[in-house]
Amino acid sequence: MSSLTLLVTGKSGRMGQAVIAAAQQAGVTVTATHDAGENLTSAIAKADTAIDFTIHSFTKELLEEAIKHNTRLVIGTTGHTDAERAEIVAASQLIPIVYAPNFSVGVNTLFWLTRHAARILGNDVFDIEVVEMHHRHKIDAPSGTARRLLEILNEETNTSYTDDVKHGRFGLTGARPAREIGMHTLRGGDVVGDHTVMFAADGERVELTHKASSRFTFASGAVRAAQWLATQPAGLYDMQDVLGLH
Repeated sequence: MSSLTLLVTGKSGRMGQAVIAAAQQAGVTVTATHDAGENLTSAIAKADTAIDFTIHSFTKELLEEAIKHNTRLVIGTTGHTDAERAEIVAASQLIPIVYAPNFSVGVNTLFWLTRHAARILGNDVFDIEVVEMHHRHKIDAPSGTARRLLEILNEETNTSYTDDVKHGRFGLTGARPAREIGMHTLRGGDVVGDHTVMFAADGERVELTHKASSRFTFASGAVRAAQWLATQPAGLYDMQDVLGLH
């Protein structure tokens, strides 16, 4: 059994339950759980690492308690505002944090492939579009994974999320601007998570797609991140660090 001890927040949620199951499979001890309305201070004191897949408005409280107890954090929650992201960055100067939009090994491979495809294909000849679909209950759009894909594309094509990403199209939009990156969000059913990056040019098209059929892949990746984080100093890391893909 691992000496790592875990706090799982959002224990009643679908991801919380998946993380608990993944920890058991990996031989990692869950020593505490937490749900909204319960005492976070007593829960976080029982573990050396917390895994959080809840809601972005909870992150500030979690960061404050983690700093007080010197608790490592694995944050899979998405939908953070710029101010909330800044709070995560500031906290990482004091404690080790893995903050990632997706903990799937396959999705992180998609991140890597997208970066290299963008470097090769660029956006001078190829038009770039991103499509994501999730279940009807997801509250943020685009997904954190799609947002990260867009950030990678922005970095590699010298474009801006604010100025060059177009969220859907409607009406007489005119010809597609050369630097534009399209972002399309779909919601319905029980879809766990589908993401596609498309590079389309005259005469050819390249599509990179990842489809998740189980939340367990994200949960097991988060537990893997917690295990990796146990030997890291204070700092801000992502799943690319955990997998050695940087």
